[in-house]
Amino acid sequence: MARQRIPHAMAYVTAPDRETAKAIARAVVERRLAACANYWPVESRYWWRGTQEETNEFVIVFKTRAALVRKLIAAVRAVHPAEMPCIVSYPMGPALPEYLAWIDAETAQR
Repeated sequence: MARQRIPHAMAYVTAPDRETAKAIARAVVERRLAACANYWPVESRYWWRGTQEETNEFVIVFKTRAALVRKLIAAVRAVHPAEMPCIVSYPMGPALPEYLAWIDAETAQR
Protein backbone atom coordinates (compact mmCIF):
# COMPACT_ATOMS: atom_id res chain seq x y z
CA MET A 1 0.00 0.00 0.00
CA ALA A 2 1.43 3.38 -1.00
CA ARG A 3 1.98 5.82 1.80
CA GLN A 4 -0.07 9.00 1.55
CA ARG A 5 1.99 12.18 1.34
CA ILE A 6 1.34 14.54 4.26
CA PRO A 7 1.69 18.09 2.96
CA HIS A 8 1.71 19.98 6.26
CA ALA A 9 3.91 19.80 9.34
CA MET A 10 4.54 21.29 12.74
CA ALA A 11 8.00 22.10 14.06
CA TYR A 12 8.80 22.15 17.77
CA VAL A 13 11.74 24.25 18.95
CA THR A 14 12.94 25.28 22.40
CA ALA A 15 14.72 28.56 23.14
CA PRO A 16 16.47 29.77 26.28
CA ASP A 17 14.29 32.87 26.79
CA ARG A 18 11.44 34.99 25.41
CA GLU A 19 13.62 37.34 23.37
CA THR A 20 15.44 34.47 21.67
CA ALA A 21 12.12 32.73 20.95
CA LYS A 22 10.75 35.94 19.42
CA ALA A 23 13.88 36.41 17.29
CA ILE A 24 13.76 32.82 16.03
CA ALA A 25 10.03 33.07 15.27
CA ARG A 26 10.53 36.38 13.46
CA ALA A 27 13.39 34.99 11.33
CA VAL A 28 11.35 31.96 10.25
CA VAL A 29 8.00 33.70 9.66
CA GLU A 30 9.58 36.66 7.81
CA ARG A 31 11.17 34.19 5.37
CA ARG A 32 7.72 32.56 4.97
CA LEU A 33 9.08 29.21 6.09
CA ALA A 34 6.10 29.02 8.45
CA ALA A 35 2.73 30.71 8.45
CA CYS A 36 2.61 31.01 12.21
CA ALA A 37 4.73 30.63 15.33
CA ASN A 38 3.34 30.23 18.84
CA TYR A 39 5.65 30.54 21.83
CA TRP A 40 5.17 30.18 25.55
CA PRO A 41 7.23 29.54 28.71
CA VAL A 42 7.87 26.04 30.01
CA GLU A 43 9.93 24.36 32.69
CA SER A 44 12.25 21.66 31.37
CA ARG A 45 14.21 18.80 32.91
CA TYR A 46 16.73 16.90 30.79
CA TRP A 47 20.08 15.16 30.73
CA TRP A 48 23.02 17.19 29.41
CA ARG A 49 26.56 15.83 29.46
CA GLY A 50 25.83 13.37 32.26
CA THR A 51 24.06 15.84 34.52
CA GLN A 52 20.38 16.31 35.05
CA GLU A 53 19.40 19.91 34.31
CA GLU A 54 16.28 21.88 35.16
CA THR A 55 15.64 25.21 33.49
CA ASN A 56 13.04 27.64 32.22
CA GLU A 57 12.75 27.80 28.43
CA PHE A 58 10.35 28.89 25.73
CA VAL A 59 8.70 26.46 23.33
CA ILE A 60 8.05 27.59 19.76
CA VAL A 61 5.61 25.68 17.55
CA PHE A 62 5.64 26.50 13.85
CA LYS A 63 2.90 25.63 11.34
CA THR A 64 4.27 25.02 7.86
CA ARG A 65 4.27 22.88 4.74
CA ALA A 66 6.19 19.61 4.91
CA ALA A 67 8.25 20.68 1.90
CA LEU A 68 9.68 23.60 3.91
CA VAL A 69 10.72 21.71 7.04
CA ARG A 70 14.39 21.24 6.07
CA LYS A 71 14.74 24.95 5.25
CA LEU A 72 12.96 25.87 8.48
CA ILE A 73 15.34 23.68 10.50
CA ALA A 74 18.34 25.29 8.80
CA ALA A 75 16.96 28.79 9.44
CA VAL A 76 16.40 28.05 13.14
CA ARG A 77 19.86 26.49 13.45
CA ALA A 78 21.46 29.57 11.88
CA VAL A 79 20.11 31.92 14.59
CA HIS A 80 19.77 29.63 17.62
CA PRO A 81 22.41 30.23 20.31
CA ALA A 82 22.49 26.66 21.68
CA GLU A 83 25.20 24.18 20.80
CA MET A 84 22.57 21.50 20.10
CA PRO A 85 19.08 23.03 20.08
CA CYS A 86 15.87 21.04 20.17
CA ILE A 87 14.47 21.33 16.64
CA VAL A 88 12.07 18.54 15.68
CA SER A 89 9.16 18.23 13.30
CA TYR A 90 6.16 16.00 12.94
CA PRO A 91 3.43 15.55 10.33
CA MET A 92 0.28 17.56 10.82
CA GLY A 93 -2.80 15.39 11.04
CA PRO A 94 -6.25 16.20 9.75
CA ALA A 95 -7.08 19.88 10.08
CA LEU A 96 -9.61 22.47 9.01
CA PRO A 97 -9.17 22.75 5.21
CA GLU A 98 -9.37 26.54 5.33
CA TYR A 99 -6.55 26.62 7.88
CA LEU A 100 -4.37 24.42 5.68
CA ALA A 101 -5.09 26.67 2.71
CA TRP A 102 -4.03 29.65 4.83
CA ILE A 103 -0.72 27.91 5.67
CA ASP A 104 -0.18 27.26 1.96
CA ALA A 105 -0.92 30.87 1.02
CA GLU A 106 1.27 32.38 3.73
CA THR A 107 4.25 30.12 3.05
CA ALA A 108 4.21 30.69 -0.70
CA GLN A 109 7.43 32.27 -1.86
CA ARG A 110 6.77 35.81 -3.08
